[in-house]
Amino acid sequence: MISSAEDHPAVPAGRVRSGRVRVGRPAIGARLPRRSPLRALTPLGAALCTLTLISCMSAPAHSSAARRSDGQPADAGQSSATGHSAAGTADPRSFASGSAAASPDALPTLTPAQMAGQRVIYSYTGLEPPAALLNWIRHGQVGGVIFFGGNISSRAQIASVISELNQANASPLNPMRAFPLLLMTDQEGGLVRRLPGQPLLSEKQIGESADPAAAAKAAGTGAGKNLAGVGMNVNLAPVLDVFRKAGDFDDQFGRSYSTDPHVVSSLGADFIAAQQAAGVAATAKHFPGLGAATKAQNTDAAPVTLNVTLHALRTKDEFPYQAAIAAGVKLVMVSWAKYSALAPKTPAGLSSAIVNGELRQRLGFKGVTITDALEAGALRSFGTTRRRATLAAKAGMDLILCSVQRPSQGQQARIALANGLTDGTLSPSVFNAALNRVIALRSSLGS
Repeated sequence: MISSAEDHPAVPAGRVRSGRVRVGRPAIGARLPRRSPLRALTPLGAALCTLTLISCMSAPAHSSAARRSDGQPADAGQSSATGHSAAGTADPRSFASGSAAASPDALPTLTPAQMAGQRVIYSYTGLEPPAALLNWIRHGQVGGVIFFGGNISSRAQIASVISELNQANASPLNPMRAFPLLLMTDQEGGLVRRLPGQPLLSEKQIGESADPAAAAKAAGTGAGKNLAGVGMNVNLAPVLDVFRKAGDFDDQFGRSYSTDPHVVSSLGADFIAAQQAAGVAATAKHFPGLGAATKAQNTDAAPVTLNVTLHALRTKDEFPYQAAIAAGVKLVMVSWAKYSALAPKTPAGLSSAIVNGELRQRLGFKGVTITDALEAGALRSFGTTRRRATLAAKAGMDLILCSVQRPSQGQQARIALANGLTDGTLSPSVFNAALNRVIALRSSLGS
């Protein structure tokens, strides 16, 4: 990853690596988790429900992260007002500690720490999830978990771990228990796979095959069935980078379909549609594109600036995202590179001009944005985990990917977002819009 973890080539998975706020339940034609008795709402109903965020506050609140193994940068930012139903501007400092809804039709109430936790993806080391992570899940402070090769010894083992995580998520202490955790990995195909099995072909091999469209669809179906088979519901794929030269950053590991943006556009959309039909959300990455990066330009290791003209960015690098959005892609990962034509001093994932301007306003993306690895070397001058998470949320990122494989990283990101919400650093209305997009995604995936 990372869009999921770092974007380094993967080794075979068998060997690898207080007031309260009511949260609306957006129903975007999606089914709710099977374990939940809640009814799906109409789009209008969902929008109205989110408005309860304004009126359900009471007593003061008390405030209550993992490196991706594939080497890709992580992006963050503040949710855009153009997302799904946005919440009203409630003062988070008046929230009281929340509890589970008492009736099937009641909406969950969340503390700032729980609200923040829904926007953080955690990671851990080894084959067993640590007790602290399970405890945070039981208390509604975790949005999801990313898995790397080192977390997986076999399909049976990771399926058992996921069952344990789901059991923790079902705790009566968790007001978000009706919604499945976001359980993800990087299963791009070729060298970048965390699980054994499909898709076997890399994107480059698909692009060079006799029938690329059929191969892309088969890869999407294969990835979806493979991940769903062990209980995962998000894939940090496909890569939509349009590579430039043989052996460059993407091409060296076969992570790009083609140098032709039309080919990348078509095959990426095929993969996305097929995978999501299998019940696993797709993630298009790394917006606005890393195709111009040379072999040595790895945002996971150091800052990267891509001197690509605005015309080239929009006609080549961003072009495949139009088809991906039209295909209904559920998530987009933003890169950590700097783009001289758009925000020369700011990594894309920390730039509202890129996240909200290019992706949401220009291209019309209404889904969930996710950062690349928050610990990436490209962010070395942007401070601590807390500062990076806050900057990412301000820029428009919905989910913060903490892939250093230490749960404490996710904890720090969660604290930062909760503090930002309660002290006014982060806009409550923007925060709630991001939160509602994440909840809409989770409700669409079932359990």
